[in-house]
Amino acid sequence: MTQAQAPPHLDSRKFQDPDVTADGEERASVALTRLETLWFNTGTLCNLECANCYIESSPRNDRLAYLTAAEVAAYLDEIERDRLDTHEIGFTGGEPFMNPEMLDMLEDVLERGFEGLVLTNAMRPMMKCADGLLRLRETHGDRLTIRVSIDHYEPALHEEERGERSWTPMIEGLRWLSAYGFRLTAAGRTLWGGEESELRAGFARLFADLGVRIDATDPSQLVLFPEMNPSADVPEITTGCWDILGQSPDDVMCASSRMVVKRKGTDSPVVLACTLLSYDGAFEMGRTLAEAWDPVKLNHPHCAQFCVLGGASCSA
Repeated sequence: MTQAQAPPHLDSRKFQDPDVTADGEERASVALTRLETLWFNTGTLCNLECANCYIESSPRNDRLAYLTAAEVAAYLDEIERDRLDTHEIGFTGGEPFMNPEMLDMLEDVLERGFEGLVLTNAMRPMMKCADGLLRLRETHGDRLTIRVSIDHYEPALHEEERGERSWTPMIEGLRWLSAYGFRLTAAGRTLWGGEESELRAGFARLFADLGVRIDATDPSQLVLFPEMNPSADVPEITTGCWDILGQSPDDVMCASSRMVVKRKGTDSPVVLACTLLSYDGAFEMGRTLAEAWDPVKLNHPHCAQFCVLGGASCSA
């Protein structure tokens, strides 16, 4: 988005009271009705420093520490013990494959029968894990999905966001995944505007040229994430918005998922309301999944931009 297109600045009265909006209306909340997806943030360290990373990942940002395989296993044990209806375990970062125990965590997830989803930039950290990934692919097949971040189908725009020399290594990793038959999806961004149909057509041309088996017309195979700008003026979501928008709170990401993170300098991980608000203590829900069932008050601009008005979800 160019400066001329920048949205109005956020009204400072908004998103202050967890229960009431700036206009005095009851703020919407979302109940966790089923824990379909549990996300693990493996750590905020990344080999890239993107221009608009919502979690500010970089080669220096370690505010979220590396999770260990034992810590992940404890949450998987809780799912099994309490017979939660969880079928998908997602890994995000940072760059997940920089975590030295990533393959161990992923193997545990797949061995227990969960679907595994890993979000990656498909660059050198992933390729260093190539042998282990091939082993997991051979053993568990399509229960492992790799989602590659491709911000735009034009190399110059992708590198505008991710930095110089980030396109070619990503394409090489994408081709490798496709050649070895991994179940593949991709994540693009709407940062530069344009109609969704135009973006999907551009990605379709890219995938066809590469011979990569991703159907760009399928929103579950090519996810297009709306931009999140916490300074942009967005409406607050009230209880009356569901009928106005023709939506249900059950459609929002925090109705079916939670995320586990470990903050630097702490002894144990905590559970957050969603994948988008890693640093906001108001969305921290406890150390166990059992403590994470309270309704989530939609008291953040991301709740409106990404989830309700953007209609997006980090899960497929």
